[in-house]
Amino acid sequence: MSSPPDAGGPGAGTVRWRLRLAYDGTEFHGFADNDGTRTVAGTLSEALARVVRSPVALTCAGRTDAGVHALDQVVHFDLPAEASDRLEPAALLRSCNSQLAPAIVVREAQVAEPGFDARRSARSRCYRYLVVNAPVADPLLAHLAWHVSDPLDLRAMAAGADALIGEHDFRAFCRRPAGTAPDVPLVRRVMDTRWWRLSDSARPVSGATNDPGIAPPLTPAVGDLLSFEIKANAFCHRMVRSMVGTLVDVGRGRRRASDVVWILRSCDRSQASQPAPPHGLALVGVHY
Repeated sequence: MSSPPDAGGPGAGTVRWRLRLAYDGTEFHGFADNDGTRTVAGTLSEALARVVRSPVALTCAGRTDAGVHALDQVVHFDLPAEASDRLEPAALLRSCNSQLAPAIVVREAQVAEPGFDARRSARSRCYRYLVVNAPVADPLLAHLAWHVSDPLDLRAMAAGADALIGEHDFRAFCRRPAGTAPDVPLVRRVMDTRWWRLSDSARPVSGATNDPGIAPPLTPAVGDLLSFEIKANAFCHRMVRSMVGTLVDVGRGRRRASDVVWILRSCDRSQASQPAPPHGLALVGVHY
């Protein structure tokens, strides 16, 4: 099971381990452990328990929602020193991946440095959201990107995203945590935002892919693959998806880029657009 948000350092006689993960969130009901549903934390902790022969409590850098993916999630867990002494990082990695891949992959496993906490030690997180902008959907990207058939103005979307940079109260773009009053600010610091047209940067290298009639790998056969990237010290629930939903409406011409400023200042969730679907979102980096 996952550990509570206020988990502290390892106790006496225990050793803290650090893992880097990637996972496809399609079949998981989010990261956090939830009885009766399949989650990343629940599935991973069960696999780890079989390896170390002891229950394992996980703490992650950022809890992803149902259907959201990760390329670089970081977690920690504590083991009794005796059990940790018997554990080899390479063996742990192989055993976990033999049980979990390809839905969940452990990319690295190691004993954590003193004082490390996967959540509290993180200085920033980076998320990426993919949009296929094309008249028709692409079946190979359907579970990784949001298909938007309307033409999108990428420059307007980028201009709208610029307003999000800095330290703000993001209540307009966040689902309020249960039990908190509506007037409690949700302050986060956004360090960078950017939109990319990935189709432009994909260049075939050699062989048959030089044929202009064949699309490069991982780009749609028709239309463009767009990427929104955002880096912040922390995120609140549905924050990125709400931003993307609003910025896509800017790209559609339903809103102006300048509207993002007053939506942000309103601190009113009802002023933002509906959140983009979860399957286009991935946690792509955690920086310590």
